[in-house]
Amino acid sequence: MNRTLTQSPVTPTLVRLTLPMIWGVFAIIAFSLADTYFVAQLGTRQLAAMSFTFPVVTLLGSVSMGLGVGAASVIARAIGVGERDRVRRLTTNSLSLALLLVALLAIAGLATIDPVFTALGAGPDVLPLVREYMTIWYGGVLFLVVPMVGTSALRAAGDTFIPSVIMTVAALVNIVLDPLLIFGFGPVPGLGLKGAAIATVIGRATTLIASVLFLHFREKMLLWKLPHPKDLVADWRLVLHVGIPATGTQAIAPISTALITGLIATYGAPAVAGFGIATRVEAFALIVLMALSASIGPFVGQNWGAQRYDRVYRAIRISFIFCLIWGLLLTVILAAGSEQIAAQFDTNSQVVAIASTYLTLVPISYGTLGLMLVASSSFNALGKPLPSLTMTVGRLLVLYVPLAYLGSFLFGITGIFAAACFANLVVGIGAYWWTQKTQKARSAEPVIESGVGIRESGVGKI
Repeated sequence: MNRTLTQSPVTPTLVRLTLPMIWGVFAIIAFSLADTYFVAQLGTRQLAAMSFTFPVVTLLGSVSMGLGVGAASVIARAIGVGERDRVRRLTTNSLSLALLLVALLAIAGLATIDPVFTALGAGPDVLPLVREYMTIWYGGVLFLVVPMVGTSALRAAGDTFIPSVIMTVAALVNIVLDPLLIFGFGPVPGLGLKGAAIATVIGRATTLIASVLFLHFREKMLLWKLPHPKDLVADWRLVLHVGIPATGTQAIAPISTALITGLIATYGAPAVAGFGIATRVEAFALIVLMALSASIGPFVGQNWGAQRYDRVYRAIRISFIFCLIWGLLLTVILAAGSEQIAAQFDTNSQVVAIASTYLTLVPISYGTLGLMLVASSSFNALGKPLPSLTMTVGRLLVLYVPLAYLGSFLFGITGIFAAACFANLVVGIGAYWWTQKTQKARSAEPVIESGVGIRESGVGKI
């Protein structure tokens, strides 16, 4: 709330924002891996049941992330302008929107468990397990959506350390409770898959409690009074203007991954295993770039609201340079050690060969993928979600998936990996061009958004 992101040196500020987020992103990955690991000990049916829940859980996760992106965008720009009362109102109304969304999601989800998961392919042997897991999960969806908005508001205020600590604590709670509730210990009975769901809900609940406490007592960003209906609707519209496209952006990735996995499955189980190993290694390799893209949003939003456009452009330029250097470093490391890395997961020669091919070829494009991630986050922070959605659709649905099928036909599985590399390169270069064009298109005179109170300059009139 003190607009420190508009005053401190650019590079040290970006480093200060990004370092905690690296650990925070790692904690999120660890949260998911812990569930998968412990449930796998129960048996094939339980693991299959959890696997069936991934598409729905990922989709609802995309909704919460999109809403968080929208809230962070409007809150950061309001902080940059210096409208403290408006920041409090935006934060409070964003959380109320999350509560409304939670109620709708929980009701719709609980009413459609059987038909949705039957359509996804869950048979009568695993459907009861899916039902017992998702009944608890839907009951705790409050602890998924609302904390995402709360921690996004904290990041918008320039604090990435506390959200990262909150995510880490949630992951640790989940890791501790998983074996206790799944298998039982002493007087605590083993609950199986139901125990995994309860552990997840409790872990998420810690994020809700912590984020609300920090927002109220430390940042003083909450109002405890009924909002005026006109203000409420106006603020919801602003959040959803960015949040809805951001949700679409988040949801596209798992859809395209499902299509690519189905294509790779035609090459047999070793191909799927190799692809799975490579993508998990990739997730860890990209943590730094993901953390940077999450951190630059609050910086861009606050400085744009404060009309410090020079700082915005400098931050994006520095981030772009870092992405290219980091991408080059990853390319060298993964290409040199791809076989050894893959062999740590599986000693099957076919699996290692496929994972090694992916980790040698695709990382060539990690630098430009970073350009796209930074550009997307920056556009969202400006309240311009269309470029981010366009770049994601272009990369995954227009280029990657069609070219993967063509590459598979022409060159086999290597062609699929080449398609991923090509799509990242093309869209990354396009992201650089789009940000440069947007920078040049900014009009000299700032204008006022009608009824918003957040100053904009007409950048990126898309």
